[in-house]
Amino acid sequence: MARYLKELLLVLYLVRGYDYYLDRLQALGFGFPTLLYSAMFVVLVVALWMSAYIRPAPVRHLFALVMFVSAVFFEVYTRVTDSYLTYSQFVSLVYSGGFIQEAAYQYREVIIRAAAAGVLLLLGIGLKPRRRLPLPGFLPVAAPLLGVLLLSAVLFMRAGEGARGLPVMYTPLAYLNLFIYEALHNIVGPREPVRIAQLTSVIEHDIVLIIDESVAGNYLDINAPFGVYTSLKMPPSGVEVINFGYAASIANCSADTNITLRYGGTRADYIRINSTLPSIWQYAKKAGLRTVYIDAQRTGGNLQNLMTDLEKQDIDEFIQFDQVSVRDRDMAAAAKLIELLGDDHAELVLINKVGAHFPVHDKYPDDFMNYRPALPRGLFQEVSDTGLRDGFNGQKDDWVLYRNAYQNTLLWNVGEFFKRIFQQADLSRAVLIYTSDHGQDLHERGNPGLNTHCDGDPVAEEGLVPLVVIEGAQSHTLDWQQAWAQNKDRSSHYNIFPTLLQLMGYEPAGIEAIYGKSLSQPTDDAFTFNYRFNARLGAVPEWKHIDLNHIVTPGPTQAQMAAGQ
Repeated sequence: MARYLKELLLVLYLVRGYDYYLDRLQALGFGFPTLLYSAMFVVLVVALWMSAYIRPAPVRHLFALVMFVSAVFFEVYTRVTDSYLTYSQFVSLVYSGGFIQEAAYQYREVIIRAAAAGVLLLLGIGLKPRRRLPLPGFLPVAAPLLGVLLLSAVLFMRAGEGARGLPVMYTPLAYLNLFIYEALHNIVGPREPVRIAQLTSVIEHDIVLIIDESVAGNYLDINAPFGVYTSLKMPPSGVEVINFGYAASIANCSADTNITLRYGGTRADYIRINSTLPSIWQYAKKAGLRTVYIDAQRTGGNLQNLMTDLEKQDIDEFIQFDQVSVRDRDMAAAAKLIELLGDDHAELVLINKVGAHFPVHDKYPDDFMNYRPALPRGLFQEVSDTGLRDGFNGQKDDWVLYRNAYQNTLLWNVGEFFKRIFQQADLSRAVLIYTSDHGQDLHERGNPGLNTHCDGDPVAEEGLVPLVVIEGAQSHTLDWQQAWAQNKDRSSHYNIFPTLLQLMGYEPAGIEAIYGKSLSQPTDDAFTFNYRFNARLGAVPEWKHIDLNHIVTPGPTQAQMAAGQ
């Protein structure tokens, strides 16, 4: 048995990831891509196997340590975020390397568990081989190096994509190769200060940007005849609601949209702008506003949506709800917003809501189960968002349950949220802009699949979001009625950042020259969203046009049909 201990340890380590490999095979289906994946998988496993037979012990130990650290890094990220480590996310982690000590302490238990599992790999490579392969001595050394280079080449040609389902110890190493290449060839530049002139020296109103999560514009009553009740059609006296109707999102993934909403990237120049120009927080502070960020999705100080600690330094009040259940965090965000609107400070408030990201089984109280039958309850009570689909197979009947649970969630996290704002908040000196990060593919057409967004070949609804402005009677900021007449069903997320800057008193011509048109102008928007946002390594973005003539909206419920609605 001892004679084959190394081999046994490597087999045990690889077998641990069987579900990871099977998920990839299931996603690929049958065809030529599966053959390519299988061939790459075999090549990398053979290269890993050969590294265990490197004869010089120091060289073998070095390879064992590097593979071990890489595998543990990948597994820790996956466990902490419950998501796959993409190249874009790897780059963000590298840029946040100065905070590695804090991360190591915060996630020490996860790191210990991942390291314990990684010991199988460490020993499998590092232990002295009891047998010799009948190969030239240089080949076991060259094999893993060639494996990393081969994967790096594949990722380079596919703009960072292509490592899913492959042995995880190679992925961070290949990403590191790509990062070094980009660092040597693509210099973007340092972050710049605010340069646009201000026309207004004192801002006396609050400015609030509410970014919902996974709320589809075509599922709300403000846009669709049988949409879910939002409270937005019944504002209190002295409050005006301007519904800009359907809008196009920046992208069909959360992080891509959120970082662009915070930095103002344009369709033609989002990489440079997001990387080098000031954040919305910097503009707000320059305008004399206090800055507040309400993150209802994360806890424990964890940052998301590509926010960094450097960006966080410009946020005066950073709010999360560690002790509040996931179901009630949007209500906690509403309560905090009500409090902020009632203080004596002019503030910029940005809210990331819990909204309706999957799983939607438990994101609403029992009293809000108006749409039936719905997904089974009690499975995901404290899960904000996840990629897991346990018990959900994406069949026609599954999607009926999902859409009902989704609408119940909207009834709570949108309808009840705004009901409380309208009942309790002082909106007299405030301007609120409400949207969502992206729309949803709820498979109304019967199309197969499990995803609701982030698809590589998306349906138009994945980029279809609401866009609403709420203003108190004493604010008198922009001519919203004229803006509505010009831009209803014609605007996008790209018009929000220029609008925020205009509300802060910055000079319109200077805003438009860099960031494009605000909602106060005819937006002339392309009405497209980007589904290849991280177009790195020579790739170009991919844009999906939204044709409103072919958008699917929910039909009436049985109760509505019985009532003759």
